[in-house]
Amino acid sequence: MAVNHKTDVDHAFRSQSEHFVHWEKLKDCIDQYIDIMLNYRQSGHPGGSRSKVHAMVSLLLSGAMRWDIRHPEKRFGDRFTLIAGHTVPLIYATLPALAEPLRLRHERTKNARYFIPEDRMVWWEDLVNLRRHKGLPGHAEMEGKTLFVKANTGPSGHGSPPSAGQALALKRAGATGVRVFAFEGEGGLTPGAAHETLNSSYGLGLTNFHYVVDWNDFGIDDIPYSHFVHGSPRDWFGSHGWRVSEAKDGSNWESVMRAMFDMVMGDNPEQRPSMMFMRTRKGREYLKYDNKSHGTPHAMNSELFWGTKKPFMEKYGVSFSGFGEPAPKEASEIAAQARANLKVVADVIRSDDALVDYVAERLVEIGESVPDEIAGFKLDVSKNPATDARLTDYESYPAAMWAKPGEKHPNRAALARWGAWANALSRKDYGRPLFIAMSADLAESTNIAGFAKEWEDVKGYGWFDREKNLDGVLLPQGITEFTNSGIATGIASVNFSKTPYEDFNGFYATCSTYGSFVYLKYGPMRLFSQLAQDSQIKVGKVLWIAGHSGPETAEDSRTHFGIFSPGVTQLFPDGHVIDVHPWEFNEVPVVIAAALRTNAHIIALHLTRPAVEIPDREKLGMASHFDAARGAYVIRPYKLGQQKMGVVVVQGTSTTNNVVKLLPQLDEEGLNVKIVAAISPQLFALQEAAYRDAVYSDTDRTDAMAITNRARRLMVDWVDAGLTGEYWLSSDWDDRWRTGGTVDEVIEEAHLSPKWILEGIRRFASERPQRLRRLRERVDRLA
Repeated sequence: MAVNHKTDVDHAFRSQSEHFVHWEKLKDCIDQYIDIMLNYRQSGHPGGSRSKVHAMVSLLLSGAMRWDIRHPEKRFGDRFTLIAGHTVPLIYATLPALAEPLRLRHERTKNARYFIPEDRMVWWEDLVNLRRHKGLPGHAEMEGKTLFVKANTGPSGHGSPPSAGQALALKRAGATGVRVFAFEGEGGLTPGAAHETLNSSYGLGLTNFHYVVDWNDFGIDDIPYSHFVHGSPRDWFGSHGWRVSEAKDGSNWESVMRAMFDMVMGDNPEQRPSMMFMRTRKGREYLKYDNKSHGTPHAMNSELFWGTKKPFMEKYGVSFSGFGEPAPKEASEIAAQARANLKVVADVIRSDDALVDYVAERLVEIGESVPDEIAGFKLDVSKNPATDARLTDYESYPAAMWAKPGEKHPNRAALARWGAWANALSRKDYGRPLFIAMSADLAESTNIAGFAKEWEDVKGYGWFDREKNLDGVLLPQGITEFTNSGIATGIASVNFSKTPYEDFNGFYATCSTYGSFVYLKYGPMRLFSQLAQDSQIKVGKVLWIAGHSGPETAEDSRTHFGIFSPGVTQLFPDGHVIDVHPWEFNEVPVVIAAALRTNAHIIALHLTRPAVEIPDREKLGMASHFDAARGAYVIRPYKLGQQKMGVVVVQGTSTTNNVVKLLPQLDEEGLNVKIVAAISPQLFALQEAAYRDAVYSDTDRTDAMAITNRARRLMVDWVDAGLTGEYWLSSDWDDRWRTGGTVDEVIEEAHLSPKWILEGIRRFASERPQRLRRLRERVDRLA
């Protein structure tokens, strides 16, 4: 029997329309909360916050969104992202307006069903702390009192991809019926990431992803968006394959609610993502409008500010403290007045028993509609592959993981091998994958496709396909580096654990591109790192692949060389990203495992294109490839009984490979340098002091040169340029961009061939007496 979706929408609308009188009062109170907190702080964004209030109230009270105000951690609650993160006053005003009735009910009845933890909710008393230290942040953050929002947002375009990533994680896990809602304005739809996200969401069949667009035609500047952006949200989304619903009046309950119910309940036979847009006036009833209302509140206690209070006073028979008067002189008096006026608004809510009863019961009803279990959910969270010790026990990895000495392999091929094994382990013993992977149309090229492939007798999950293979783990993506990064972080932020404040159980994610383009992934990673640091709900991990890095991407020429660009993976607080640079195949599985053992939520793995020979470490007297897990190891120690000539710190594939080739000649020439492989400064910093001193001590650092296939400035974690920088060898040795050609030709031009490296080491070793003399002179001058 066919389903009449129009009837469903009509019925849903009629069931809620009788409550519009309560919604109207809540809307009025939310407006006042926005105004008063911004008036006191004299900072924030009133216009877009006010224009979204009708949609926000409709979403949270209609049942369109299934959520629990008391428990933002519920794993099967719908998720909300404020992509327009600057309009976070909307959230700060709406949550206390909704929470106050439950607080009052709990005060009166002591019934636990109305209880909201104090530290998990924005209360009206918190609004005086807007944009203040340890208070309410200036843009949306998933932390503490605002765990309701499920991503850190605000930078334009940055919230779209994580929202899609969350929807994908839910879909891949079989969390049927759990939705992601995202609020945005037309300005935030102009960044490229928004367009990438629309394409990706269509391609992935994210029917659980719902975009709500506040279309008011203004951003920050005087020029309306319609002046330079063609069409309407219907064109922008419809052309990307989305279902589109429209509210012709975004400040009318019926118009908004019908569009919203159509978005979530309407006929969707082609299984597409859905959106609604609403025509609004930016700064609705704020007495300054359009772009003028964007990021500037009224002057404190100005005539215009009091003008926004008068209708509320008349409508509800209340008076605001200091009405019509200038701001008090003393800061304490200004704060007291703000608190008093916020309380006036709270009391309007508290004094209306019918409103209190409706809101409290409605929110409890909606909260209890969030299921504890979902039929068809694919993850058995009684066990967790991420905590399986075998995943990181590299010394016990199967023999098939390793390449043999003398064989030639690119180190990137080891990523494919490890990825296939990791997901096979998870499939065999947990009935699910651990990693979901994606690339910028470079899945095979960067070897990230391995995560979808078979391992021995365990079948691979293959490509994800919205029609044919919902169990796939390799997402079909275009050239969408930024969005892939955001999707990956969104996936890793969805926690299906039944104890989400204690542990994470969900998917890890991995994404790749060329090292030269890795900067395109930085924005979402930066916000995810902040979220992972502060969110009380635990999140997962992202493996960030900088593939084809260094000048070794020779034939592609300098537009594709990852010499400077990969440095963005270091632009985080120390320890938040584990930056790993394995130089040969067998080190790759080791460093992935070692990085996964840490508490860091982002692992940046730098890989290169060319095949290099696997060294016979035992024959050469080198440390085992297992020692790469420790972040640094000794390739060649000092010769006992001989004069020391300094330390050579080497990083990168061709560079380290060429240094290893030179080991016999260094012996022949009596060049008694110690050679250290620089794999990961973060992993090295985690080692015990005895190991660090034995491998590369502080004393060694004062007498060391660097050799790298990247830029010299990216070696400062290892060597002090001010002491020995003149001896360093790097791809930018002459402060010029490299050209192109064969690998050998480019490495020669970069002065990183065996000939140039030997010449550099000779000079470094022979000039050690002069170096040490200059160092002593510096110290003497300090004295």
